[in-house]
Amino acid sequence: MPWYDIVLGLVGMACFFYYVFNFEAIAGKATRISKLDVAVAVVGILIVAEVCRRVVGWPILVVAGGFIVYAFSAGYSLTRISYTLFYTLDGVIGTPIGVCSTFIVLFIILGAFLEKTNIGAFFIDLANSVAGKASGGPAKVAVIASALEGMYSGSSVANTVGSGSVTIPIMMKTGYDKNFAGAVEAAASTGGQIMPPIMGAAAFLMAEMTELPYATIAVAAIFPAVLYFTGIFLMVHFEAKKLGLKGLPKESIPNFFKLFFRKGYLLTPIAVLVGTMSYGFTASRAACLAILAAIIVSLFSKETRLTPTTFVDALENGAKNTIGVAAACAIAGIIVGIVSLSGIGLKLADGMLTLSGGIDIIALALTMIACIILGMGVPTTANYVIMSTITAPIILQLIPGTPVLAAHMFVFYFGIVADITPPVALAAYAGAAISGGNPIKTGVIATKLAIAAFIIPYMFVLNPSMLLIDSHIVDIVQIICTSLIGMFAIAAGLEGYMKKPMPWWQRLLSIGAGLALIDPGLITDICGIAVIVFIAILQYGDKGKVLESRADA
Repeated sequence: MPWYDIVLGLVGMACFFYYVFNFEAIAGKATRISKLDVAVAVVGILIVAEVCRRVVGWPILVVAGGFIVYAFSAGYSLTRISYTLFYTLDGVIGTPIGVCSTFIVLFIILGAFLEKTNIGAFFIDLANSVAGKASGGPAKVAVIASALEGMYSGSSVANTVGSGSVTIPIMMKTGYDKNFAGAVEAAASTGGQIMPPIMGAAAFLMAEMTELPYATIAVAAIFPAVLYFTGIFLMVHFEAKKLGLKGLPKESIPNFFKLFFRKGYLLTPIAVLVGTMSYGFTASRAACLAILAAIIVSLFSKETRLTPTTFVDALENGAKNTIGVAAACAIAGIIVGIVSLSGIGLKLADGMLTLSGGIDIIALALTMIACIILGMGVPTTANYVIMSTITAPIILQLIPGTPVLAAHMFVFYFGIVADITPPVALAAYAGAAISGGNPIKTGVIATKLAIAAFIIPYMFVLNPSMLLIDSHIVDIVQIICTSLIGMFAIAAGLEGYMKKPMPWWQRLLSIGAGLALIDPGLITDICGIAVIVFIAILQYGDKGKVLESRADA
């Protein structure tokens, strides 16, 4: 270990103990703290920032630094800022790090134990058995496997690297462009963070923040997540058809039922987690029981059995992964602290209200941009903490009557897609590193593949029935059917291919019709279906050539 790392650790420990032994004496002094108190606070914050830079990266530090600069420009002194960020429960040692230490760490350890039981390999085999032999099978396998793995990984980047090291080379070998292969994995891995029942542990956080039952959140998140992955799956399918790609050889595809009966027991920890949370257990207790279940089920087979060495490795990996999330949560605490100190949250809301002119759709678009900026390079759980404390209240203020769950789901989705939105797009960078592609091109393609994540959240607020809020069974069936048809049309339009290549006007009509269908409403549904039927006749019907020639004329 380099000498400066040892010095950094010792100084950090000294700042921590100074904080612990002097907290009560300093609390309440505000601007009357000593110069030594200020110096310790500054050094402590800088050490936390350096740890975050090493394990998470620069993006969240840039955002937090911008908030600190704003506090200085607003007239707050170094003493006041240091006190707020280091000696109160509104800063580094605040809500984000409190949530992390309470139960996020348990979910990270659970993920480490699940990884040691080879559940990731099981998910890839399971996806292979379902979609491996279809056109462009490896890409579809990547979509399904990443959806499953992303539930517990808690990181888009970690998921991209984990499953992408297997799926991306196979996609490229099948015939997909390297940028497209990396984008598929990045988009699918990012979507894993919005996949219930776990949602990268954010589902449990959301239950705490919104004071809604966990089961309500998990059920509400099902259809939007299905719509997201349906969009990616369809675009992958149309790309494969356009390129004439085939699936994997039949002999390399495992039998679904044999595989499930042989390794399905690996899903037991997830079932325990969901079951206990739905029953009413606390998130911490449910996570502990799931970890215990993971240890027990690992004993059922020699290839999954945890040895003393792998047991220690799981704890070690959990601890290492916790450092990254804890550092991000601590920096998120700085953002929350500056918001609390300066009232910038209210000012942001007032500014957005002025810029939007009171038009809901513009206000939501501005909030979307804020979420993407604040979510850059931030792990899922810390990401949601930032969104729930800063941007969700803005929606609730700008658009009165918005259900709390709708506002939180809106900001959560856009905070997550920051991982594939250029120019930062860390998941896209990870995918490009494996494929050897261009990171920016990979990010652009990943954004196109994940187009559903940029459309659906608006429906959460403008029409909460998408989240099954105050909806009847007839409404739910209509929403599901029309939205899936809408994603089919949007995917075809963006790829420029359905049964055959689509001219530009068909692509525009198809995208417009798809958007109309995703918006729950009778008029929009009728118009959207009529347009899609017309395009389908042109693409699939024998009379389509005649109609198309007349349209071109």
